[in-house]
Amino acid sequence: MTTDSTLRFGAQTDEVTSLLRIVNLVRTGEATTRPEIGKVTGLGRGVVSQRVDQAIQIGFLGDGEFGASSGGRAPRTLRFRAEQGRIVICALGAAHIRVGIAALDGDIQDHAHRPWDIAQGPEKTITAVMSLVDDVLKKHPAVPVWAVVVGLPGPVDFATGQPVAPPIMPGWNGFDVRTPFEERFNAPVWVDNDSNLLALGERARRRDSLTDLIYCKIGSGVGAGLLSKGRIHRGANGAAGDIGHVRVADSDAQCRCGKVGCLEAVAGGWALVRDAEQAIKEGVQTSLAGRTKKAPLTLEDITLAAQGGDSLAISLIQKSARVAGETISALVNMFNPGVIVIGGAIASAGEVFLAEVRRRVYELSLPLATRDLTITLSVNDEREPLRGGAELAREQLFEITFPRWFAEGRPSPERVAVPA
Repeated sequence: MTTDSTLRFGAQTDEVTSLLRIVNLVRTGEATTRPEIGKVTGLGRGVVSQRVDQAIQIGFLGDGEFGASSGGRAPRTLRFRAEQGRIVICALGAAHIRVGIAALDGDIQDHAHRPWDIAQGPEKTITAVMSLVDDVLKKHPAVPVWAVVVGLPGPVDFATGQPVAPPIMPGWNGFDVRTPFEERFNAPVWVDNDSNLLALGERARRRDSLTDLIYCKIGSGVGAGLLSKGRIHRGANGAAGDIGHVRVADSDAQCRCGKVGCLEAVAGGWALVRDAEQAIKEGVQTSLAGRTKKAPLTLEDITLAAQGGDSLAISLIQKSARVAGETISALVNMFNPGVIVIGGAIASAGEVFLAEVRRRVYELSLPLATRDLTITLSVNDEREPLRGGAELAREQLFEITFPRWFAEGRPSPERVAVPA
């Protein structure tokens, strides 16, 4: 039998290729018995048995239950040992931190959340994130961390893990987010835009590996994650999907990025709060006036009021939906997705928001581009960015970097020099 040491390869051999494929066949459930593996791969029974034994010895696979018999002795199923490693996911928003841990099959095992202003800067924020992760990890048995994913509310250079001129994140531009997490967990770290994580979470939930999908997140800010045939489109500099700073016609609203007339400055959560507070000052009758006496107004307050029939809240939500729909329609014409998912805090407004978005998209987009288009709300589950982060980690670990670290039995950081 080939030893572990001979699998530490420079070039990928047929043996290693077949081992990688067998592990992934079992991991994805495409083939879970030795006969099924032989049928899918075309490998002989003896070779399959040898490769499976190697995968078990290294620690990737284990024996499962007995499967259904096709006439002879029932074959024993194989299972991917998802419990051998752990994924840490840190999803940062403009006003919150959410962290979670997942098994290698993507199952979210635990999560935690706290309010946080991203504008406090990277050092304080990362310290707060690490503390929250430690609190979660303390509640669970010690399992090696195999991957860390960090989601940020701004453009990210995926190759370096550095934020790129994020409009609402002062002090973050070019900051090396990856290294502190690599040093803390001794595991590979991937940093991405939060909307991309949400798009990947939607892909996992739908179990559609080849979907063409746009996930539009409208919360405090506005952004989009673009899936083309199931793969994230990030663009040359990580700016793909940053629709929050597309110019809205005839708008002179000042944006947090310093420009005027951005979509976020008209349709984002903070813009709706700004407009609601101004309307209250001007004496507009609204149930929101009572809320401002107890605590600062939030987007959630506005969406709840809209659901309750408040006319000011409804008008604000519809205005946001109208201008967002206009921008989304341009994406539909250029990208031709099969599905558009509306998420973020605005999703809790439900049909009040969705109906207006649909109306504008179908009105302004080409008939061919909307012929098979579905526009829907997200499931609005707070764990969605965590699921998306786990999906990103699993994709990177088992589809992209697997050959590099397979023989080691677990991944380690791939140290890459980050430009100063």
